[in-house]
Amino acid sequence: MMSVVVEMPDGGHRLLTKGAPEEIFLRCTRFELNAEILPMDPILIQDLKEEYERLSMDGFRVLAIAYKNVDVRTTYSKEDERDLVLRGYVAFLDPPKDTAAAAISALQRHGVAVKVLTGDNDLVARKICHEVGLPTDQVILGNQVDQLPDQELYTAVEKTTLFARLSPMHKKRIVELLRQRGHVVGFMGDGINDAPALRAADIGVSVDTAVDIAKESADIILLEKSLLVLEAGVIEGRKVFNNILKYIRMGASSNFGNMFSVLGASAFLPFLPMAPIQVLTNNLLYDFSQVPIPTDAVDEELVAKPRPWSIDEIKKFILFIGPVSSIFDYTTYFVMLYVFNCWDPARASLFQTGWFVESLMTQTLIIHVIRTNKIPFLQSRSSLPLVFTSVIVMAIGAWLPYSPFAPALGFVELPPLYWPILLLTLIGYITLTQGVKMRLLKRGWI
Repeated sequence: MMSVVVEMPDGGHRLLTKGAPEEIFLRCTRFELNAEILPMDPILIQDLKEEYERLSMDGFRVLAIAYKNVDVRTTYSKEDERDLVLRGYVAFLDPPKDTAAAAISALQRHGVAVKVLTGDNDLVARKICHEVGLPTDQVILGNQVDQLPDQELYTAVEKTTLFARLSPMHKKRIVELLRQRGHVVGFMGDGINDAPALRAADIGVSVDTAVDIAKESADIILLEKSLLVLEAGVIEGRKVFNNILKYIRMGASSNFGNMFSVLGASAFLPFLPMAPIQVLTNNLLYDFSQVPIPTDAVDEELVAKPRPWSIDEIKKFILFIGPVSSIFDYTTYFVMLYVFNCWDPARASLFQTGWFVESLMTQTLIIHVIRTNKIPFLQSRSSLPLVFTSVIVMAIGAWLPYSPFAPALGFVELPPLYWPILLLTLIGYITLTQGVKMRLLKRGWI
């Protein structure tokens, strides 16, 4: 409810009050009809309520307007908002956007629950929810929110879609309860009363036509008129999350496996398994191969539902996938030591070159296995930039031992027999990694 005092043409002051009809009725003792001032009586009030409810059920937002003449003075208070004269209703039709129903349906398909928190009365809110396809079997009003303790309110919030007659703090409390119970909450609003909830949510969303305080409180401001942009934002966010997860899995599992390989080789080799300059070159090329990961395609099932951040899943992935790379590092050690006679420290460069090429090839190629839960190359394909950098990096790795940079990097030419053995190693590595990955997926560990 809000009141203003205006100066009339005759110099007198008049208090004008607008607000929810049920609140205005309590402060009115008379009403004006056809320029006559008549007393309010209970029968009339019931008729007025029926008219107000009929408009609300048709989707109109209804404000009652009342007034009274007041003495001329410098200040006024809430005590003046009584003994008012009811002047009538103002009804606003504010239909939902054309894209609202489609946007809500799309968000629900992607696992996003949509709830309506409004200060409007439950009648108009039910009408709007019905138009956009939201259930209204159960409605919680603001006075009920005040009465319920947190645990009971949370239980009710989980089952309820529509909340009406809410104050700004009611909205904030509901948002905070959902967040405290582990939900990621986005709140969309454009009014002054939405500001506390916008601040309390994980993501506050407003529109460019909103009031300033709502835009200041929001994290995102929508510039497009279509609400379908919300679906696009959810999908894009999930793609980013999945690509970040790919990078973490690749880097962590690779480093974990390399740790075992280096420790094991250092225990029995009479020389370094890879020279420092070679390690740096290997890391530089491998990091370059991962640069296009943000452009990579994401499988549809990975963006269909929300995926929470789980350090336990990452830990299991590292513990099971990381050692697989070490297995094939050790087979490469065996080949270099016993097939190409690299026990002699004088042939250390050949050993280091052989492991450098195998390590770079396996790390780069395995990106395409780790990036998807499907069969790589057949059921799921990487983006062209990722394919391109993978091919370039592997080609550079094969070229370096024969390049003019070889002496500076400590590389020597590899014997012809090395390459078919490397091909078998790559096939074995991809097959075993894919098998371990599918096993983890079947158990629900990743």
